[in-house]
Amino acid sequence: MESAGRAQAARDRVPRIDPYGFERPEDFDYAAYEEFFSTYLAILTRRAIKWSRLLKGGGGVQKSMTLKRYIRKGIPLEHRARVWMGVSGAQAQMDQNPGYYCHLLRGERDDSLEEAIRTDMNRTFPDNVRFRKGSDPCLQRTLYNVLLAYGHHNRGVGYCQGMNFIAGYLILVTRSEEESFWLLDALIGRILPDYYSPSMLGLKTDQEVLGELVRTKLPAVAALMDSHGLLWTLVVSRWFICLFVDILPVETVLRIWDCLFNEGSKIIFRVALTLIKQHQALILEAASIPDICEKFKEITRGNFVTECHTFMRKIFSEPGSLSRASIARLRERCRARLLAQG
Repeated sequence: MESAGRAQAARDRVPRIDPYGFERPEDFDYAAYEEFFSTYLAILTRRAIKWSRLLKGGGGVQKSMTLKRYIRKGIPLEHRARVWMGVSGAQAQMDQNPGYYCHLLRGERDDSLEEAIRTDMNRTFPDNVRFRKGSDPCLQRTLYNVLLAYGHHNRGVGYCQGMNFIAGYLILVTRSEEESFWLLDALIGRILPDYYSPSMLGLKTDQEVLGELVRTKLPAVAALMDSHGLLWTLVVSRWFICLFVDILPVETVLRIWDCLFNEGSKIIFRVALTLIKQHQALILEAASIPDICEKFKEITRGNFVTECHTFMRKIFSEPGSLSRASIARLRERCRARLLAQG
């Protein structure tokens, strides 16, 4: 009874809708979240003071080891858009192309592109009050504009499912159509090339790279996958396509993206390896393909991923060394193998 009372008290204190507009799920552990956030709030306050000192003066964001260390410890929400724009190169692109975003929106109509985007509008964050048709303002129109502009900008990609979730998060953070567009361009054009192209070769390659990394660092899990003939794409494709959106808690995803914009796609491997290593024993209990798939869903839930500050410390310690050079070599080998397979 006492435990139930504490849970109800926490439910009464913690808002049902989070700061980003998402409704908390029915099975949300309010008591555990309140306990975590009471500690995390003190961390956020300290980080905000340090970030304000670092960014004082309002100039551009310059990459440095100090900035990298700060980013790994988390960017306060009020500074996120500015830092993401700076470290990703999106700010430089926007400054060099004044009026380009508006020009794209006024461009020649592409009925098939518009229809593909419209189809996904109501499927994008149905649990977020800011994306519902009745909300004021409704972010669906903003999302539509960003995706339409990007489809005109990068006709080789156009629109691909998954981009709506990424663009939606960018809009929630930046509150700016144009900045969201340029950040989407940084992700799709430079940080994650060929993830969303028709062949999705970059996406397929990186899923193969993860398989190779697991084979080296967690051979028992690789052996389980091999014994069932299970392809990595079946269990981790949404991790890569959606960059953990709708898979991990919002604040954890944003902490991952802080590092993704600054350090590149190797962060995705760090997150994936940490999830698998932390829950290796659970995964190895699986006795069938459906069971393995369910275990991979289970490992993205619970306190381990909710407690984002501890989780982010883990991703930079648990997987060990992941150098750009070693990832590049693995990519080259995996890409060649995929191309040979046709």
